Amino acid sequence: MKPIIQNIEKAVGACLLFIFISWSMSCSPAKKYNVANAHSHNDYLNSNPFFSAFDEGFGSIEADVFPVDGSLYVAHKKEEIQVKNSLRRLYLEPLLARMASQPSRQVNLLIDIKENYDEALKTLVQELHPLINYLSTPGNQKNITISISGERPPPAEYGNYPNFIFFDDDSKRPHTSDQWQRVNLVSLPFDKISKWTGAGPVPHKDLRVLRHKIDSVHNAGKPIRFWAAPDNIEAWKQQEKLGVDLIGTDKIAELANFLRGGAKNSSIKAGLIN
Repeated sequence: MKPIIQNIEKAVGACLLFIFISWSMSCSPAKKYNVANAHSHNDYLNSNPFFSAFDEGFGSIEADVFPVDGSLYVAHKKEEIQVKNSLRRLYLEPLLARMASQPSRQVNLLIDIKENYDEALKTLVQELHPLINYLSTPGNQKNITISISGERPPPAEYGNYPNFIFFDDDSKRPHTSDQWQRVNLVSLPFDKISKWTGAGPVPHKDLRVLRHKIDSVHNAGKPIRFWAAPDNIEAWKQQEKLGVDLIGTDKIAELANFLRGGAKNSSIKAGLIN
């Protein structure tokens, strides 16, 4: 009888442990979302680049750039470049002006380099000079964080650039601990994980992969965003449930309204994803 009793006690103990862990997860602090969790994808394509997203309170703004004749120009394709659409005019000068009037504001400027990262980064370092006092460095967050996406140098070359240049990562390349300090964000393609469009439930197998990706990034101490994700309310809700740090959109006003309206009611307790 004694072995049977011991086995029963072990089973009961395991069951109680499972219940306790589940209860702890359901009672863990909710992640609070606000407009600072919003990322303006391809921001330059909207009718009022920089200002629409920044003035709504977005925490992250994205611009694609090409280096041409010693300057950086914002465009989705090289043949779409217009002289008036320089990075300096569309983003850097407005940022400098806003920092003077909003000294407590923080924003991530995600610069997606489309070609020739070495030339683009050298040019960017020069163009950022007027903003130098506002730029974050490892261990010292300031008003503006510069994150490089798109065509990037390998991690072994991160040290070739000033420490106010951070990098967006795609989880494909190994890093040393020092190199990892230069990573500010991890961005992954949603559509490579799931074909869910925002209608109906997310397939369970997709949810498992999404959870694993998000947990892995968070365990490595970095925030995460997904690109090529559905851009609608149901998808924004699901990203909140999953704990995604930056929710990307092309619909600036709509996402801002959603996040403001959901600031109190849409916080999701960890572990309660349907």
